[in-house]
Amino acid sequence: MPSEELTVQELIDLLSACDRDAPVRQAINSLFPMEHRLAQVVQSTDMAGRTVVYLAEGGDEHSQLGVLPPEVAVKLAWQSPVQPPPRPRRTACGGQ
Repeated sequence: MPSEELTVQELIDLLSACDRDAPVRQAINSLFPMEHRLAQVVQSTDMAGRTVVYLAEGGDEHSQLGVLPPEVAVKLAWQSPVQPPPRPRRTACGGQ
């Protein structure tokens, strides 16, 4: 059965395709998507004794940056693409 958790190697592989100078942020909460700055990487063990790596946000009040950009929430499948409302058909002056 394949693991549902992303491994460190898979994360490295995914990050290898990204701009190395880009800041790293974490998208959190699919119902009210927010973005956070990552500040720490910590390795520990879980209750079953397996090694786990945690990516943590910073501890200051500026770590939560705000609402996640809508295009990111769409790419994560947390939101559906939003279509603009239909525009009413224009008529000539006098309503014709």
